Amino acid sequence: MSRLPDMTPPAGPHLQAVHTCHDGTRRTVYWTDEEVPYPDGRLIVSRTDLDGVITHANEAFVELSGYSREELIGAPHSILRHPDMPRAAFADLWDTLKAGRKWHGYVKNLRKDGKHYWVYATALPNVRHGQVVGYTSVRRKPSRRAIAEVLPLYRQWLEQEAAGVTA
Repeated sequence: MSRLPDMTPPAGPHLQAVHTCHDGTRRTVYWTDEEVPYPDGRLIVSRTDLDGVITHANEAFVELSGYSREELIGAPHSILRHPDMPRAAFADLWDTLKAGRKWHGYVKNLRKDGKHYWVYATALPNVRHGQVVGYTSVRRKPSRRAIAEVLPLYRQWLEQEAAGVTA
C-alpha cells in the first residue's frame, strides 16, 4: 500500500496519471495547466532523511506546496513530483547527492490542488561526523528564460522514457 494517498481531483479541467514511486508504490495524481507564480524574495527550505522522506519544511514550502506541515513531514519528497518531470532528472539528482556532491536544477512541482510551480533547486548532503545523515534542498525563484531552455530537454527525456529508451 502506498504511503501517499491518491490526490483529490481538482475542480474543472484536469489530467490524471498513476505515478509509480521508486519503491514500487503507486499513487493517482491530478494536475491542471495552472501555474502558481513563485513569490519574490522567498526561499523554500526542506530537509529529508537518507530515503528522501521529509523531516523539515519551512513556512514558504508549506504555503507554496498547498500541503499542511503535518502532511509534508513524514511524506516522501516525491509527493511533489509533477508528471511533466522526467525520471532522468531525479536520477541525476540522486546520483549526484549519493556521490556526496551538490546538485542544481530546475524542477516543476505539483501542488496539492493540482496546480504547479517552478523552482531552481539546490540540494546537498547533510554531513555529521563524516557521515551523510540526510539532505537539504533550498529552492528559489527560477528564471523564465532558463525554464524555457530546459523544457525541450525535459520533453525529450519524457519521450525517451515513454518509448522505453534509457539514457
